[in-house]
Amino acid sequence: MAGFIAIALHLKLKPIADHLKIQKANSAFQHLLNTLAPSKYRLGFLTTSLLSVGGFMIMPFGSAFAINNLKITNEQLPTLFMVSGITSFIMMPLVGKYSDKRNKFVIFTLATLMAIVVLNIYSNFSATPFILVLITYVVMMFFIISRMIPGSALTTAIPEPEDRGAYMSITSSLQRLAGGVGAMIAGMIIVQKIIMHHFGDFNLLTMIMSVIMLFTIYLMYRVNKNVMKNS
Repeated sequence: MAGFIAIALHLKLKPIADHLKIQKANSAFQHLLNTLAPSKYRLGFLTTSLLSVGGFMIMPFGSAFAINNLKITNEQLPTLFMVSGITSFIMMPLVGKYSDKRNKFVIFTLATLMAIVVLNIYSNFSATPFILVLITYVVMMFFIISRMIPGSALTTAIPEPEDRGAYMSITSSLQRLAGGVGAMIAGMIIVQKIIMHHFGDFNLLTMIMSVIMLFTIYLMYRVNKNVMKNS
């Protein structure tokens, strides 16, 4: 956290605090309830929740799948996540900058479709050479990130300035709740009859994720219409 603060001070970033200047006469609890009322806010909450559900359905089983199904070693596993993490760290600002200049919904849609393709290829791998696993995983994470950045930008552009604080609080809570629900659903689908053995139904899990991801394209289309209407 100290590192992020130091970077912010160095870059002289301006705080996002304009919404705090707008005062509300009603109580915080009443304001929270009022934030749940507008249909466009509920659309944003649903879209954010499904974005999180899709991601967290596969994350808890990533390491076990790589070892048991793809047959990579425990020594190779840190390299897999380190390389994908470094790639994500480098690519996220570039994707964000590109999203600011282009149509965010188009980027989200294309990235989602590509993520679905790579995800289903990855989930159907059996024992695979580590270099191929590494390349596929990095590409998959790139497309997943490429959909999350414009998706988050669109959903957070929905609220009015006076509702931004309450909206973001609810969104943050829903992301964590949806992540837990996604992991729970995935746990009921994934089958491992013998410890440290092949995971069954992992491809079924990714097909369900693909359906959810396709549905988020429709939801994001509606979100984009709301944002464009209010801009």
